[in-house]
Amino acid sequence: MKKIIFLIIVCFLFLPVVVKADSLGEKRSFYVDSDYDLNKRGSINAVLLKITPRVYFYVDENWWNFTPQNEIYAALSSLGDEFDNKIYPVLTSNFGSEWTPGIDKDAKITVLIHPMIEGVGGYFRSNDEYTKLQVPGSNEKEMVYLSVTSIKNSDARSFLAHEFTHLITFNQKNKTHGIEEETWFNEMRAEYASTLLGYDDVFTGSYLQNRVQVFSDNPIDSITEWNNVKEDYGAINLFAQYLVDYYGKEILIDSLHSSKIGIDSINYALQKNGINKDFSQIFTNWTIAIFINDCNFGQNYCYLNKNLKNLHVYPRINFLPLSGQSILSVTETTKDWAGNWFKIIGGRGNIKVSFISNGGNSFTIPYIIQKNNGSCVIKFLDLVQSKGEINIQNFGSESVALTLIPSTQIKLSGFDDNELSRSFTFTVSASGQQIIPDGNSLIPASFTFQKNLYFGMLNQDVVYLKIMLAAEGCVSGLANTTYFGPKTLEAVKCFQNKYKSEISAAAGYTIKGTGFVGIGTRDRLNILLGE
Repeated sequence: MKKIIFLIIVCFLFLPVVVKADSLGEKRSFYVDSDYDLNKRGSINAVLLKITPRVYFYVDENWWNFTPQNEIYAALSSLGDEFDNKIYPVLTSNFGSEWTPGIDKDAKITVLIHPMIEGVGGYFRSNDEYTKLQVPGSNEKEMVYLSVTSIKNSDARSFLAHEFTHLITFNQKNKTHGIEEETWFNEMRAEYASTLLGYDDVFTGSYLQNRVQVFSDNPIDSITEWNNVKEDYGAINLFAQYLVDYYGKEILIDSLHSSKIGIDSINYALQKNGINKDFSQIFTNWTIAIFINDCNFGQNYCYLNKNLKNLHVYPRINFLPLSGQSILSVTETTKDWAGNWFKIIGGRGNIKVSFISNGGNSFTIPYIIQKNNGSCVIKFLDLVQSKGEINIQNFGSESVALTLIPSTQIKLSGFDDNELSRSFTFTVSASGQQIIPDGNSLIPASFTFQKNLYFGMLNQDVVYLKIMLAAEGCVSGLANTTYFGPKTLEAVKCFQNKYKSEISAAAGYTIKGTGFVGIGTRDRLNILLGE
């Protein structure tokens, strides 16, 4: 009896697997990620609306019943054609194939479209690549998920390409090598898919333009710490653009096909392609390039992508008083592989910058000296026992600005969503030696305030006004903008209250701190300029 049972089991195991293809209009239940679903659902019912040679498009049934259906049919038809004819062939010819026919024994992938929380365009669940016995929440399909909002705009193809790249990565790393890619690098490769497909060639309204805007709002985000927020995507996309600009898409491809992950796999790919640089050097050059972005100042210090030629990170501005001795001290924290940019302006005479890496942390510190003729000198500060010093003579005359770009690059693998913070302090001291600025300095020697200045105006005089206000201890925002905004208005009021009696005497009536730069305020500013 035991023998008979054994034979029956063996025969059953070797019977051919018959797979029933999904049919148009079919309805079925899917597991979804409740963190992303708009209504926090863990599963939904969906209907199959579109079938192409390579993809099934399922849509959340509840949403589908209350939406303009012709519009969605048209969007899915266009997206299906784009996937079959461009996304699939281009990405697989570069990165390799997804697992096919895969766990469901069907060469088509499944795209499930459902309402998602704001800011999420789509996602990929590796759970679906395992059996329900292995992972109870698996849909047992090669599939990705798109937001209902993303399929209605031009970024739909970019989101689909991004998520499909994750599906490819699972096969190339998890299935082929039995390893899981570092999250940040998995996302970086997927972020570049849109550019690889040519979707970012027209910059206005593109996926890339959105990432540039996100990065510009918060450029100091670590590229390796991954919290799955929009800032993560902005930083990693722009680093990917730079990496491929100079070293080619082969770095993304060869690193994917290697048995290594993360930084180690990038260094492997660089070496394989005969590139005599490592990840650390490239990251440091990127932090310089994204600030200066001008090929005239050195190889690798600019973007080659024409759509990024005008991209410049805005540094944090630190003002030194325009007269007298002064000391400015700044203490900050940062994470590994995050850019930091600190611009020092103002001051007169010789300045000394002392940098201390707190806790013995190692920092890489390029710095840029901006000359009064518009040229730049790029140097590196070497730390000895966690300390270093920069000395610049005739600051405010020969040199008009100094930008520090410190980054810590200690951790090389095993990144997560809560990396260790590392702190540093830099102190800037000015000698107080008076130097008359020439015509190319921050404020030309012959300049005086002749025009009334007021809220809402755009004028070069506002730039000089902000420098003066900051030197008097009245914070006014960025000094390199010509806009007289709310911060400038409050700073002028601060200045007027500080010199209330002097301004009132010059104006001939009592000044109440209105924020309007009239004759009395201009007179006081011009007196300070001449001191």
